[in-house]
Amino acid sequence: MRDLREWLAVCDELGEIQHVTAEVGWEEEMSAISYLAGTREGGPALMFSQVTGHPGWRALWNPFGSSRRRIAVALGEDPELSMIELIAATKDKLEHAVEPKVVEDGPVFQNTLTGADIDLWQLPSAKFWPRDGGRYLGTADSVITRNPDGGNLNLGTYRMMVHGRDEIGLYLSPGKDALLHIEADWAAGLDVPICVVLGVDPLQFLVSSQGFPKNVSEYDYVGGLRGEPVEVVKARHSDLLIPARADVVLECVAEPGARRPEGPFGEFTGYYGKPGGAAPLLRVTAIHHRDDPIVTHALMADYPSCEQSLFFGVMRSARIWADLERMGIPGITGVYSHPAAAGGFGVVVLSLTQMYAGHAAQALALAAQCPGGAYYTKWIIAVESDVDPTDMNDVLWAMSTRCSPTHDIDILRNTWSTPLDPTLNPPELRRYGSKALINACREHRFLDTFSERTALREDVYRRVAQRWTELGFDGVAPEPRAFHAD
Repeated sequence: MRDLREWLAVCDELGEIQHVTAEVGWEEEMSAISYLAGTREGGPALMFSQVTGHPGWRALWNPFGSSRRRIAVALGEDPELSMIELIAATKDKLEHAVEPKVVEDGPVFQNTLTGADIDLWQLPSAKFWPRDGGRYLGTADSVITRNPDGGNLNLGTYRMMVHGRDEIGLYLSPGKDALLHIEADWAAGLDVPICVVLGVDPLQFLVSSQGFPKNVSEYDYVGGLRGEPVEVVKARHSDLLIPARADVVLECVAEPGARRPEGPFGEFTGYYGKPGGAAPLLRVTAIHHRDDPIVTHALMADYPSCEQSLFFGVMRSARIWADLERMGIPGITGVYSHPAAAGGFGVVVLSLTQMYAGHAAQALALAAQCPGGAYYTKWIIAVESDVDPTDMNDVLWAMSTRCSPTHDIDILRNTWSTPLDPTLNPPELRRYGSKALINACREHRFLDTFSERTALREDVYRRVAQRWTELGFDGVAPEPRAFHAD
């Protein structure tokens, strides 16, 4: 899939897009419909074609939602893959980087608004939740900045509050790449060029949402996942590169020290974010858009209505798994960022085959602090390879039968967190978090004498599985992750 529209066409054929043709209001109505439609796991993405007061603009909400199939389409994988198969395939693709291809022109320049023609109120921004501080764009977006230390391009996903016809507030948690870039340029007295993709290719959205090393160009990962370079064009007002096939792009500038109060906003935790505070103010210098443009929106909420939850279950899991392999940790058989845990941030489960003393403890500590997993995560759980990390029934069984709370739980303090975490008070403490490392593996020194798990004999399982339909069951027999060892 090269862009949002090609992805939409495939997902439409799969029955994954619901077209809402009735007129719908921007003030809490689109978000309410998206929330209610999302309460059913696997619910559709919603395309609103008549937003009150915004003729000619379409709004796509929750492109991924809790649909594994739509995520798989974006990643170029079979929509019927299991969750752990999709994570593993994504992890392997993250090993490849393909630089973007610069082209002269693209559909994104079919329409360009500058000067007095710029009016952000034309776009179907929305008020998501009753106590939101205003109307917001995103957060299904890709914010493009350049690292002044090295020059690599970063792709990030952030919320944006509309302040006026040509002004938006960009909320950035401490430590996020775009904020580091802005602060570095401001310290040098420089304007900061920023481009915002609002009609975003779903694959670029996936990459933009993840944590990568701060010295890499993240377009390369989009190309690596796709297996071909992203076509980009040079922005009209800066040296930034924007997707040639994007639906909507804002060119912006952050002038030194320009900030304005922003928020609150209903966030991925299922709570309102921190009280309104000063956020970098972006002045829009151009709006580029395709004909019949689409603006992408992501509802932040509790699972399964939260847009980021399930795709974090794929992308964040794959990132952490790839990080562990890159650091040379052997025996990792799966990683899962559970989507119900604060938008996929709160809980990470990793499975491994224990190969040496301290193996599980090492994997836990590195999963907690690697680039893909350091931000926010509170609970990191290690299980063995006979436990499916994507099956919380299995994980809870391991925690209850292989973990001794007095011996197998360690705490990391003063770790990287976010002001959006409601658990620490007063709010100014929230940048600093903590992490629990839970070893739910059999104690390594007693592997030979640890109580034996009950399991089916493989030959018995094969006989039963061959007769599954004869026995009156539909489909195929589920296969256990472990068999009895004679």
